[in-house]
Amino acid sequence: MYAEEKILVGCNENTNVFLLPKLANRHGLIAGATGTGKTVTLKVLAESFSDLGVPVFLADMKGDISGLAKIGSGNDFITTNREKYGLDDKGFQFKQYPVEFWDLFGQKGLPVRVTLSEMGPVLLSKILNLSEAQSGVLNIVFRVADEHSLPIIDLKDLKSMINYVVENKAQFESEYGAIAEKSANTILRSLITLEDQGGNDFFGEPALILDDFMQVDDNGCGVINILDAQKLSLSPEIYSTFLLWMLSTLFETLPEIGDMDKPKFVFFFDEAHLLFDDMSPEFAKKIEQIVRLIRSKGVGVYFISQSPTDIPDDVLAQLGNRVQHALHAYTPKDQKAVKVTAESFRANPDFDTAEVISNLGIGQALVSVLDEKGVPTVVEQVDIVPPQSHIGVIEDDLRAQLIDISTLKSKYAEALDAESAYELLLNKINENPNMDSEVAPEVIEEVKAQTQQAPAPEAPVQEEAEQPQQPGAVDVIGGILGTVLAGQQQTKGKRTKKSATQKTIEKAASQAANTAAREMTKGIMRGLFGQMK
Repeated sequence: MYAEEKILVGCNENTNVFLLPKLANRHGLIAGATGTGKTVTLKVLAESFSDLGVPVFLADMKGDISGLAKIGSGNDFITTNREKYGLDDKGFQFKQYPVEFWDLFGQKGLPVRVTLSEMGPVLLSKILNLSEAQSGVLNIVFRVADEHSLPIIDLKDLKSMINYVVENKAQFESEYGAIAEKSANTILRSLITLEDQGGNDFFGEPALILDDFMQVDDNGCGVINILDAQKLSLSPEIYSTFLLWMLSTLFETLPEIGDMDKPKFVFFFDEAHLLFDDMSPEFAKKIEQIVRLIRSKGVGVYFISQSPTDIPDDVLAQLGNRVQHALHAYTPKDQKAVKVTAESFRANPDFDTAEVISNLGIGQALVSVLDEKGVPTVVEQVDIVPPQSHIGVIEDDLRAQLIDISTLKSKYAEALDAESAYELLLNKINENPNMDSEVAPEVIEEVKAQTQQAPAPEAPVQEEAEQPQQPGAVDVIGGILGTVLAGQQQTKGKRTKKSATQKTIEKAASQAANTAAREMTKGIMRGLFGQMK
């Protein structure tokens, strides 16, 4: 709740706890066991930032955050706290907030798309759980694509590039090192899994421009961008990597602005444990670096998780504003977590912090924020102020109406289809006058057959037990490319009339191009994580 030009987080009988806007970019943490009130706290902070004129991004894991778009109403809990703490005198009123709904799958919000060129090989390796050797091959593929102006927009582009690099590895190994076919095949199989998780919807064009997240409505309220993550939560690798891409892109593209009266943008990272699970020390170090430095660009980052122990210590140390809901201490491990959490707060002489953490009621929390000098305040036990918007899920009709009237719908709703690596490589086939003599008729027939009825994806297997696999349409085309391009230097720049064979292959390629849409990229920007060494 925004009151007295500050963010009112919670109250008790003796004091009100305010988060200072000018220190809100020093990041924060909302933690607590399931069902203790984390979502309400998230909504209260998002509402407050919006009232302050600060755009917000957050993920909706259960669908209930969508209530921000609807006017709130009273219940016993809200009525009691309004009267007990005199919230009406502080400006409390039920209202709705300006919301943009987003969905990586385009079902419950505007589609969110990112090009693979922007994502880069490092973050993509994280999604695919690649080994160091496999990541090395992926890096080479992206490097070749960059240096040969072959934009990798979607998964079809990447498959074509992998096959092209493998088929021509003798040409590239002298410059980039060994290119293991076994690693390339493992990557291709992993891409099938990624497709099953929705990768064809996510990777493509028009790519998201993060400036579109930083909007203010006509009343001066910051727009709250809600990413529907109910389905996305079933694909944790895509979820966590997309948010990492957002962080790294914000870090790299926003200018340095130093200290401000309020943040430029606030980013809530729900289910933070998904980000840090099984993360390498090197990767965690990069995240710690981003969190430490991005505040000077006016961005506040708030992690939400069940326990502070889900967050690495180096990152946790950067989170100055903390809201701790109840933690259960049923096991020795839980008891240790409670003790560690209690010790992270500046002690209050009026109560035992560890004891209070285990006995907090729903909607209650321990809160410590940064004071005017940037020093953590003594921890206070408070009742979190109620949200002013609707508590719960909004109706599907209202969501659809809000999506339909969005000013960004015309920009993102429809996928675009333009030339990228897949088409450019096929065009090189068409430019080769020796095409008919170099491509066997049986190969052409294989392309046609595979395109018309692609085989079912085979289940991923361990690389050590790799077995020969039936090539798909993209694999066959990639094999053709390797043969055809070998003699291209002699005919570069020449154009010939398309033969019947060339038209057959072009038609087959067109039929195969039924995955995520793309458009020619205007430049390759991968952010901090995507930079290749």
